[in-house]
Amino acid sequence: MGDILVGTCSWTDRALVGSGWYPVGRRDAEGRLRYYAERFPVVEVDASYYALPSERNSRLWVERTPDGFVFDVKAFSLLTGHPTRSAVMPDGLPPDARDPAVLDAVWARFAEGIAPLRRGGRLGSVLFQFPPWLRAGPAGEAFVEECARRARGWPLAVEFRHPSWWEEGRADATCALLSRCGMAAVGIDMAQSLPSSIPPVTPVTSSRLSVVRFHGRSAAWGTGSKEDRFRHAYGEDELAQWVPRLLRLADRAEEVHVLFNNCCGDAAVRAAELMTGLLGRSVSPRSGSAATRSPGPARTA
Repeated sequence: MGDILVGTCSWTDRALVGSGWYPVGRRDAEGRLRYYAERFPVVEVDASYYALPSERNSRLWVERTPDGFVFDVKAFSLLTGHPTRSAVMPDGLPPDARDPAVLDAVWARFAEGIAPLRRGGRLGSVLFQFPPWLRAGPAGEAFVEECARRARGWPLAVEFRHPSWWEEGRADATCALLSRCGMAAVGIDMAQSLPSSIPPVTPVTSSRLSVVRFHGRSAAWGTGSKEDRFRHAYGEDELAQWVPRLLRLADRAEEVHVLFNNCCGDAAVRAAELMTGLLGRSVSPRSGSAATRSPGPARTA
């Protein structure tokens, strides 16, 4: 059985810091990460989507976390086809993804930024969260393949935001594409009442890794403020429905990352703690199984 690592999609979110979850004396940059890593074995770096990651920060993250802790790093916006602000581009380059020289430079800078995580064995995956206008089809497939080519050798995960990729009659081709590219498919939990809703499918396209991201079930997804989009407190019944599915994923992949993105106050960390407890109660003790090693109160690995 593979390892199941449960965590959240940020440890620096302003709402989390303001919620009081971090104790007094652990609220500076170093204290927050060390406190988080004492409780969870994985975290997603969302800041790398908005600005290129720095080599210095990656070195500090390695120093401040224990062996076995991993970071899932979101790919920079320009690399996934999203609009990008000029202010966050390196060396004054224009945010023009159509310019091969610009793309080469940004890919190189991103690689430099995550290099300490790779060297330290702390890179869980690079998450390519593609925009909602990237539809299934020849052009979309070519873009995914180009990303995989440029990121060859990295552990990769893909989250599609357009439902066409997982429509009946298309899902098999999507799985074949990701398998061919060595990319793990990302399963999603979100509200299912919206035109843009992604179905909660959980295909395994990489024997090394499977990822499930819990976005919350707010009907304001895609509209309103961040708090509106992600305001959802998962209940035990909602998470318990996922436990058998996560265990089945762990039977097929070496590692399963379960990440909570309902970043509104402390809702994500509370959901991660709850899921950890549910998984712990659902796994029969077995010698050598990583699913039974729980050195911390909120760690199932």
